[in-house]
Amino acid sequence: MEEYNSGEEVSFNADEASVSVKECIEGIIGGLDYTQNKVNQWTASIVEHSLTQLVKQGRPFKFIVNCAIMQKSGAGLHTANSCYWDTATDGSCTVRWENRTMYCVVSVFAVALTC
Repeated sequence: MEEYNSGEEVSFNADEASVSVKECIEGIIGGLDYTQNKVNQWTASIVEHSLTQLVKQGRPFKFIVNCAIMQKSGAGLHTANSCYWDTATDGSCTVRWENRTMYCVVSVFAVALTC
């Protein structure tokens, strides 16, 4: 288990997390077309790789990562998130990515570890 400097106030950097998540999405499904039988594998890989990259940043957070992939078919997709937490330290970000055949929406929630 990694050790964190508990004397220093740390806040979630949504921009940094978004960049990491976008890189994970691009690396996994960037050049591919939507394939229904691959969606479970893709979502699991995106979540696992995103989580790994977030943890590698070495910040004192517990992370929750959620991923949805939807084929482009003209249907609507609406999502919403709500959190009750310490807005000074905790945070979230949502990354919306698309190519010509699919949408991918990844939400990241970061809850600060307190000692």
